Amino acid sequence: MGLRKLDEKTVAMLVAEATAAPSMHNAQPWRFRYVADERVMSLRADPERAMPRSDPGNRALHIGCGAALFNLRVAAAHAGLVPETRLLPEPQDPLLLAAVHFADPAGSSRDDDLARLHPAIRQRHTSRHPFAEKGIPEDMRATLQDAAAREEAELLFPGPWHAETLLDLVRDAESRDVMDPDASEDLVRWTRLGPEADTAVDGVPEYAFGPRKRDGKAPVRDFAGRRAVADRGTTTFEHTPHLALLSTRGDGPADWLCAGQALERVLLEATLADLATSLTSHALENRELRLLARDPESGTGQVQMVLRIGYGPRGPATPRRPVRDVLEIA
Repeated sequence: MGLRKLDEKTVAMLVAEATAAPSMHNAQPWRFRYVADERVMSLRADPERAMPRSDPGNRALHIGCGAALFNLRVAAAHAGLVPETRLLPEPQDPLLLAAVHFADPAGSSRDDDLARLHPAIRQRHTSRHPFAEKGIPEDMRATLQDAAAREEAELLFPGPWHAETLLDLVRDAESRDVMDPDASEDLVRWTRLGPEADTAVDGVPEYAFGPRKRDGKAPVRDFAGRRAVADRGTTTFEHTPHLALLSTRGDGPADWLCAGQALERVLLEATLADLATSLTSHALENRELRLLARDPESGTGQVQMVLRIGYGPRGPATPRRPVRDVLEIA
């Protein structure tokens, strides 16, 4: 018996939810192709949206695409489908990152735990605002760690000494950028200032920069740099930021895709718990610094992302490309 075909409206909805995922500088480095007769969605990397200065190995690109893949799985489960996922299905085609077959549920095969995360897809936004000086309950930390583990990753909440080391690495990365006049090339390319911010479909618009940091230790990237942004203001950020490290065992394309899926699962869980989140990869863009970010006790694992988690404003939604620009239906 043949599979029931999905209508184009449903397919477009699935991709729209997928593209709500975070990506480095909101470059949205993905493309989708849906084969209707097979009910298979392919996820491809878009090399034109890669960042040769900040992400020469395309690690962050894979993580962003992995986050989009996880949203696609959540949206499919919400639509009553079973997303059967294969990573890197064709080794000879490295830009083909994943293939997802949308099966009909049989018995209890529908993943309700995925589906329950669906409301958080549109609620999750990166926050570049101060968070409250308030601890995260242990049971909430355990929930977020379990979310990462479900996607074959590990979430570590570093102790005070390790956290201070991470903040030093961020400051080191910022200093390197000041010494290298070409280091901000990718950031400038993907920020949107003035009237461009109102019509942008990608990148980080000025209304999402958040205030400048006058004081505090929170690792928040300043997308404005030395450029003036009207009505932005300055403020004090938290002095004891709550950081978490997302790590994988390996450090290849499949691991990066797993990291992206784990990252988005953690972010959606945090959003449902009314936690605000932001991400920083600044200290991880240089491999030497990235190795120093590891857990000093175990010295194992590959750190893929630093998360800042807390109680505060979620921040505004950033623009997304129209579905028609990223989806092909065959």
